[in-house]
Parts: sequence; C-alpha cells; structure tokens
Amino acid sequence: MEDTNAGLAAHIGRQPIYDREGAVVAYELLFRAGGDAAGAVRTDEHATARVLVAAFTEFGVEELAGAKVCFLNVTKQFLTGVLPLPFDYSQAVLEVQVGVDVDESLVAGLTVLSERGYTIAIDRFRCGGPREVLLPLVTYVKIDMLDADEATVRAAVAVCRQYAHVELVALRVETPEALRLAFELGFDLFQGHILGRPHVDTTVALAPDRLARLRVLSALTADDVNLDEVVALVSQDPALSMRVLRATNAATFGLTRTVTSVREAIVAMGLNRLRQWVTLMLVSDLTTADHEQLARILVRARLCQLLAGSSDYPAAAGRGDAAYLAGLLSAVADHFGVPVDRIIAGLPLDPELPAALSTGAGPLGEILHAVRAYTDPDHEDHHLEPGVIVAAYLSALRWTTGILGELGPEIADRAEEHIRSLSAA
Repeated sequence: MEDTNAGLAAHIGRQPIYDREGAVVAYELLFRAGGDAAGAVRTDEHATARVLVAAFTEFGVEELAGAKVCFLNVTKQFLTGVLPLPFDYSQAVLEVQVGVDVDESLVAGLTVLSERGYTIAIDRFRCGGPREVLLPLVTYVKIDMLDADEATVRAAVAVCRQYAHVELVALRVETPEALRLAFELGFDLFQGHILGRPHVDTTVALAPDRLARLRVLSALTADDVNLDEVVALVSQDPALSMRVLRATNAATFGLTRTVTSVREAIVAMGLNRLRQWVTLMLVSDLTTADHEQLARILVRARLCQLLAGSSDYPAAAGRGDAAYLAGLLSAVADHFGVPVDRIIAGLPLDPELPAALSTGAGPLGEILHAVRAYTDPDHEDHHLEPGVIVAAYLSALRWTTGILGELGPEIADRAEEHIRSLSAA
C-alpha cells in the first residue's frame, strides 16, 4: 500500500482476557491512533466511536474476536442514549469507565441497556465509592491489581461477593504475586501484561466522504424517508457501502441470508440502525476521502452497472445492482493493492459475487474483466464494441462528476443540526 493511503488505515488494540484454566474467553478492544501506538491517547466520545466503527464495520467483529466476547470502553453519552450503540448485544460488554459521573441519568441508561440485553461491566472498581449503586446492574466487575494494595483489593472483592451474579475480572495483572493473589481471592477472569499484552491490529479503511454521509443522514431524517434515495446515496460512497456490508454480517445482526446489493444490505439492517451507524461514523471520522480516488472507484462501479444487461451482456440483464457492487468491491481492492478475497472476507455476499470477484466466473465476472481492461491503460483486451463501452464510460464519468459535486447548504444545515442534537450533553 502506498504511503498516501497510510492515513486511511484503521487501528484497534486487542488485549486477551483469560479464565482460570488459561483459555482466552474474551478480548478488550482499545483505541489506538496508529499501528505502533503503545497506548490510547484519548478516551473521549471520538475514541469510543472510532473503536466501535472500526470493530464492527471495518475489521468485522468475527475477524477480531471470533465467537468470543468483546469488552468495549464507552463514555457516558453512549451509556445514556445520547449517542447510539447500533450493534447487537450478543458479543459486546459495555464498560463503565473510571471518571464517569454516577447520577440518575447513568443508572437509568444502564437499566435500559440491561433490559435490552446488553452486558455491563465496571472498570477499576473500588469499594466505598458512588459506583457501588451500579453493582445490581452489572455482570462483570474489573478490579485493578496494579495500583491498589492487597487490603484494598480484598475489600473490593468482599463488596462484590454480596452480588452472586457478578463475575470478577483481575485487571492489570503485571506480576506473579498479583496473579497468585487473584487466584487466591477467587477471581473468575484475568487480564494483564503478564498474561498477554495488547496487540494492535491494522486493516485498510477507505475514509467515507463527509459530504456523502451528511447527504445520507439528511435523507434518513426526512419526515418521509425515501428508501430509493437512501440506497442511491449509500451506493455513491464506496467506504460507506463497505461499512454497511460489514455491519450487516451474521455475527452482528443474526443475518441468515446473503445479499447481492447495497439495497438488500440496507433492508436487512433497517433504516433506524443505518441512521445510528451514520451518526456514529460522523462522530468517529476525522478525515475525508480523496475525491480523485473515489471517482475512480465510482466510475468502475457505475460502468459495471451500465453494462449489465447491455447488448454485450444480455445474461446479466436485471443484475445491475449486483454488477455495481461487484465493481465497487473490486475497485476498493485495487485501490489498496490487496487481494479482493481480503476485502470481501466476512461480508454476507451471495456466492455469485465472490466467484465473480475471485475467479471471474459468470456474467458479472466477464463484465468485471472487461471494465478493468478498458479502464487500465496497460490492457486492451476488453472485447466490447467501441460504441458500447465509450458511451457507457462517458455516462459513468458524468454520473460520478455529479455525485462528487458540492452539497446544498440547506441539506448540510439540516443534517448538522441533527448531529448536534444527538451529541449534546
């Protein structure tokens, strides 16, 4: 991957959590600003949003944790519903961080989350503080083994043992002595450098265009949501399309069927959850995509769509949306210089699409080959009549130019007002 794309990589720290038998049973996912970062440089709403977006829509939670549970540090705004948690509860443990004010809004928010099925944890618990009121609502309590002396640890354990449903996690186990004490006190789970240090995972992540996300959010907040408009807007942002596809995978949403288009992915997700994800992405992303790079990706996707069902490819009639998705995925893979199998890993795609992308099988594979050959100056073998490919290519260019134009101020104002209302303290 070229250096110009380095800033578009997604990073996430992952530290294993072990049971008493030494098996890894969970991971804590941590904010990391770079691939060589040793620790988190921020713990605010942006850091939380960045971890959530990266874990569920860029890596895919299956790639990070398999079937294991993920502990996620979240701020008060997420715990009280001010900012959304647009993912399934089955693999997520929400940690109440040190420093979060305990008040009626927090207790109410945790109660709602618990009733919705989310699992709650308290991070670095000590007895005698205001967080004791949260113990009836939580499943896990993390107790710091590094900064606290033995008497403090024992006192915290004694308080937690009054709640039979609570599992104890020994946190920051750095020495053999701390590990022996944790075992002696009956801790259930163990996390620390003596067992396993955080590992930073990195993946390619094309940054969504901020204007495109504002367009989508504006359409989603209209009084009468137009599904066709939403599908068109998501399809026009390659990075947003990739994130939507990952966010609809089986591990996160219980999806039992595959999809062949962005429309099917949005329908499977639902408009409300899509609205939540787009909101979270706006909080998360600090960079915008390069329009020239996006243009190349969109041109290929649109060109594939236009050729589907043309006189050259009658076998692909009615497969325009699938051809568009195939073109988009192949262009993203080429953009990052990685095998397409890596890009589509974990996506809930109909088998027709991986076959077309990986082996060139079927009419969609033939279209992909022709489009890549025509748009790559080093290839001439596209087997298309000049009139067909030239007309379609010019049409794709005009369409892409229109897509990447400026956003109307009235739409931007409405979307920005919605973001402010969701992010207000």
